[in-house]
Amino acid sequence: MGSRDFAQLADYIFEYAGIRMPPSKRTMLEGRLRRRQRALGLDTLEAYCRHVLTGNNLDREGVHLINAVTTNKTDFFREPVHFDFLRDVALPALEANYLRKIRAWSVACSTGPEPYTMAMLLDEFASARRGVTYSVLATDLDTEVLEIARLGIYPSDLAAPVPAASRKKYLMESRDPARGEVRMVPELRRAIAFARLNLMDECYPVGEPMHLIFCRNVLIYFDKPTQHSVVSKLVGKLAPGGYLFLGHSESIAGLDLPLVPVAHTVFQRS
Repeated sequence: MGSRDFAQLADYIFEYAGIRMPPSKRTMLEGRLRRRQRALGLDTLEAYCRHVLTGNNLDREGVHLINAVTTNKTDFFREPVHFDFLRDVALPALEANYLRKIRAWSVACSTGPEPYTMAMLLDEFASARRGVTYSVLATDLDTEVLEIARLGIYPSDLAAPVPAASRKKYLMESRDPARGEVRMVPELRRAIAFARLNLMDECYPVGEPMHLIFCRNVLIYFDKPTQHSVVSKLVGKLAPGGYLFLGHSESIAGLDLPLVPVAHTVFQRS
């Protein structure tokens, strides 16, 4: 990939998705785009760049280009301290304020382990309390991972962090042991709505305010102005007293927002 092609693609990726693509990521970008090159029957990466960057092809290819460059690292109960806080502190605090319908949002859900983990804890909490209900919205920019998330089928080893009791209640083992797969139970799948959402959009059409927002390991891909813009819009969708969870390596220091830190990378809207 030539320097000019890389610069044009990097500009498009930043403008569309807010993802920084410095020259040090050129090799990574080349590797990820080769699959799209082959899928389109093009002989070289240079031919792919010509295809994307000329005419109106970017309008059609843009979603696949963005799918190719997004990072989709995810696990069940990833960064488990957050889920301990959710179970032991956040949910009891919301209940103490007489909240009966809990709305949660997994902002960058990837293939789905995060929102399914959230749903497991919310379901356990709601099941033990009469009249308490919950819903989970799971969004991502990548259409391919959203399809995987909707199916809720995973390799058994990926589900290893799920506690035994939750695994028995919420995961169905494949009838064919050789497949080595599990699937989320229908009740949990029905509790989650999956949708594509671009954090660069002017507004986030997610309905009523959320009480729990997980936006973890996303801000690290953005520059400071984009981080501020994204978090400000997320806070605008967070109910007073609601909780925002960020990744353990992320910070909102220096941003003027109505958030109070209550645990490491956990904030409550004031």
